[in-house]
Amino acid sequence: MAGSRTKARKRALDVLFESEMQSRAVGATLDGRVAAGDPPVNPYTIEIVEGVREHGVRIDELLEEYAQGWSLERMPAVDRNLLRIGVYEVLFRDDVPDAVAVTEAVNLAAELSTDDSPTFISGLLSRIVEVKPTLSA
Repeated sequence: MAGSRTKARKRALDVLFESEMQSRAVGATLDGRVAAGDPPVNPYTIEIVEGVREHGVRIDELLEEYAQGWSLERMPAVDRNLLRIGVYEVLFRDDVPDAVAVTEAVNLAAELSTDDSPTFISGLLSRIVEVKPTLSA
């Protein structure tokens, strides 16, 4: 059975993906989910979505910089948003070990995206982990 944080990440992905597909502000989508309360939104889902929104410009800059040969626009939307969650957890969450952030993103990619996505996400997030000591938030 998936842990509560795994489920929270999946819900956060749903919110980020839905916001992007509907060209809505992330906060509006999240607020709608919280207000509906069915099912209740895990506090960690809220923390992820808010964190990705707060640090989104920096996260996207890093993804553009380290995704060799890939622009954000070319990435599948699921991958792009999984990477945003992964980078957020690696760089801005001291309570999430880097290896856990990478593994969770890769596992969700394997479940929800293309056959090539887990390898792509693993490589890109591993590179972010590698350069993390040299990055300024």
